[in-house]
Amino acid sequence: MLLAKEKIKVGTDGIYDARKLGTGRMVILGFQHMFAMFGATVTVPLLTGLDISTTLLMAGLGTLLFHVFTKFKVPAFLGSSFAFLGGYATIAPMLDDGSANKEMLPYACLGVACAGILYLILALVIKLIGINKVMKLFPPVVTGPIIIAIGLSLAPSAISNCQANWGLALIALALVIIFNIFGKGMVKIVPILLGIIGAYAVAAIVGNGFGVESFAIDFSGVKEVSWIGFPIEWSSTVFGGVHDSSKAVTAIIATVPIALATMMEHIGDISAIGATCGKNYINDPGLDRSLAGDGCATILASLFGGPANTTYGENTGVLALSKVYDPKVVRIAAYFAIIFSFCPKFAAVIESIPTAVVGGISFVLYGMISSIGVRNVVEAKVDFSKARNAIIAAIILVCALGLGDGISFSIGQFDITLSALAIAAIAGIVLNAIFPGKDYKFENTDSAETAVAEEAK
Repeated sequence: MLLAKEKIKVGTDGIYDARKLGTGRMVILGFQHMFAMFGATVTVPLLTGLDISTTLLMAGLGTLLFHVFTKFKVPAFLGSSFAFLGGYATIAPMLDDGSANKEMLPYACLGVACAGILYLILALVIKLIGINKVMKLFPPVVTGPIIIAIGLSLAPSAISNCQANWGLALIALALVIIFNIFGKGMVKIVPILLGIIGAYAVAAIVGNGFGVESFAIDFSGVKEVSWIGFPIEWSSTVFGGVHDSSKAVTAIIATVPIALATMMEHIGDISAIGATCGKNYINDPGLDRSLAGDGCATILASLFGGPANTTYGENTGVLALSKVYDPKVVRIAAYFAIIFSFCPKFAAVIESIPTAVVGGISFVLYGMISSIGVRNVVEAKVDFSKARNAIIAAIILVCALGLGDGISFSIGQFDITLSALAIAAIAGIVLNAIFPGKDYKFENTDSAETAVAEEAK
């Protein structure tokens, strides 16, 4: 039986051996990962006018491509990147009636595809000069606070979603906590999925069954769409929608610089995943491979009308909660995303999940990301009694959390926006490089620490 009570936990740390979970449990875990990424992934096409089904398909294919590049070792899911929203808004702003700018979206996608090439260039540089030299720029005193900031910067989004209906949000949050803390066996390792299903059921019963309007779910979108549909429209791709070379050059110049920020976020995300799983993924399979995988996934998605891909913090939070780190589980989520991209009705069902439920789930997931950052600096033994370390961490956190929408500036006729997180990462890297007292050493070990610092000496 799927929920049989045979012992599946191994080790004193509570980590589960996926080989003992069985196919049924692995499928359920994969479904949970797909749910975790879905809300944020479909938000990007909603904000830009890109197609949701195309986005799902490219998230699944991009994740599988990333796993190929990383030798099937890194349990990362690649969903829609929010970092390029400014690029889409500049090149293909939504029309006055709120509809998508179908004419300009392929040009914006071309710019994002070219931005993905920068990932490949950095990956090549790392391959040529070695990871040790590159990682001197990214010690735990930099990556740890960045990971913390990633989670904290997402917190307002969780609160905003919760405010749609605090009662429903707290139900979702409570279910996740109860299942994770007090659950046994399979229940304990799929708290996110059970929390979503439970809160959704409560909303349907109370809102649609008993007529409490604030809990009601709008099923109109589910009824209107078909069961099967092809997820790619040729005219929306770079191949079928780009005809003006001048517009193409403009889009490329305006969008490519954004990759400088997203590459830094990538390093922070890989560090967070490594800290969660107790593996040094920056060393094995290597940062060059993960960057190349992320870059190729972004290029693939953009060429066919999807948004840029990026490693997802939501799924890192699921890893931390479930303690199942087998990359196969994430690949199962990718298979689900691909399958359901051909089913518009499923996408409509997921979109019908109340915003407050998404908020309640995010409430704990985003906090888990920050907790991982704290763990990163603790295990790396970063010495905050040293002024240089304290100042670097302070500047990173204040920039990431205080600059809001980031900083915008113009170069010639092009407007460029750096996100607050990108500015924080740049500030941390520069300050660490120029401040005296550096004694960090990156060690090629596969330990629980994603990097080893000697700063405590």
